[in-house]
Amino acid sequence: MSRFWSPIVHSLTPYVPGEQPKLANLIKLNTNESPYGPSPAALAAIRAAADDTLRLYPDPGSDRLRAAIAQAHEVEMEQVFIGNGSDEVLAHTFQALLQHDAPLLTPDITYSFYPVYCGLYGIAHEPVPLDEAMRVDVDAYRRPCGGIVLPNPNAPTGIALGLHEIATLLRAHPERVVVIDEAYVDFGADTAIGLVRQYPNLLVVRTLSKSHGLAGLRVGYAIGQPDLIEALNRVKDSFNSYPLDRLAQAGAEAAIADREWLARTTGKIIETRSGLVSSLKNLGFEVLPSQANFVFARHPDRDAAALAAALRERSIIVRHFRTPRIAEWLRITVGTDEDCRSLADALKAILNRNAD
Repeated sequence: MSRFWSPIVHSLTPYVPGEQPKLANLIKLNTNESPYGPSPAALAAIRAAADDTLRLYPDPGSDRLRAAIAQAHEVEMEQVFIGNGSDEVLAHTFQALLQHDAPLLTPDITYSFYPVYCGLYGIAHEPVPLDEAMRVDVDAYRRPCGGIVLPNPNAPTGIALGLHEIATLLRAHPERVVVIDEAYVDFGADTAIGLVRQYPNLLVVRTLSKSHGLAGLRVGYAIGQPDLIEALNRVKDSFNSYPLDRLAQAGAEAAIADREWLARTTGKIIETRSGLVSSLKNLGFEVLPSQANFVFARHPDRDAAALAAALRERSIIVRHFRTPRIAEWLRITVGTDEDCRSLADALKAILNRNAD
């Protein structure tokens, strides 16, 4: 601690990102990155943009990218907000739309950045427990609140809500913003973007980090009715008018346009996920029904932290959370078929060794 810190710094508990280890021959299944990388069209666009124009500031409104996103989702440009990764989009959302007297509702087991934002912006926060099956219980959100934030599919469970359940939430809280964080929606869940026209209190947040394989580019966006987007722009332009550089805008625009690449790579991941689930169940694991690019699994007879450590000794990294209710679970990113076979072989060896 330092005497120079402001009071808020003393009270913050920062988010801890997934480890980015520098190990040789690593099978990295801990941060839900794509195993296939971005569209070749995105890479070509980034290379083409790396020219003398980098001496100029980027377009502060990311107009070409917003137009591409609007076209892809059949909305208007005025309904699209762009940010430096969905984390920045969410940060602006918390400040612009969720900072009210009543508590913000989120699942008790969910993306751990949400309570961090609450601490940063002084927002009262009320976790709503998942049910015994680790699912979001929509009826439990029928209480006074300052807003609701839900990932769909949820992280780290991978379980998704149906659109009828999201619509139920929106109707139950017409005077509060409901944020649906769709970081993983392209891996089997239904997007709520189609509900935006009907529900003025809905904001959908998306990222190019997962399904588009662009985690290193840092591009996120939100879709909602124009008054919600205006609030986000007011915060952005009071913080940083140029959140996306020229390379990011060019690469993201090309990635959004390459729908064939998106469909092919997400299809591969969904197929591999099915095989991974079967392998884990054959080894005695309980696996939650995932519609994300990861699975959440536990073994009834093995300590999750010990399993994660044993995998690490074999240069395989998975995510273990030392938090209540999920300390015996592992979150495993869906890698390539070869990655997942290596994981299953390693787990089989570890379980057999421990059984001796």
